[in-house]
Amino acid sequence: MTDPETPPSLEDLDARLRAARAREEEDSGRGPERRGRPTGMGLGLRIGVELVAAVLVGTGIGWVLDSWLRTAPWLMVLFLLLGGAAGVMNVHRVMRGMDETVGLGQAQRRAGQTKDH
Repeated sequence: MTDPETPPSLEDLDARLRAARAREEEDSGRGPERRGRPTGMGLGLRIGVELVAAVLVGTGIGWVLDSWLRTAPWLMVLFLLLGGAAGVMNVHRVMRGMDETVGLGQAQRRAGQTKDH
């Protein structure tokens, strides 16, 4: 930046941003390896939300269809069970790591990566 009229290059800006992010991570005690790993409480909260949301959505769909088709309470009960099954499948997917963010599968992939290197 010798000339004040010339704007900084994008490479210079990118290097400055990377350096600032690295300093911020060092100052806060968070490293790149810490980012993205859920805590036990976070994982438990996610599992609870997955179950409750699936049951509520299923029950809501059944209630709307029951009121529209006047078949109460059969569709609500059916969709409550379907929502519960969907919630259990979501929790299973999280625990097996099929969603690529958490779970046993993610830990196994990381362990496999460390053996390869």
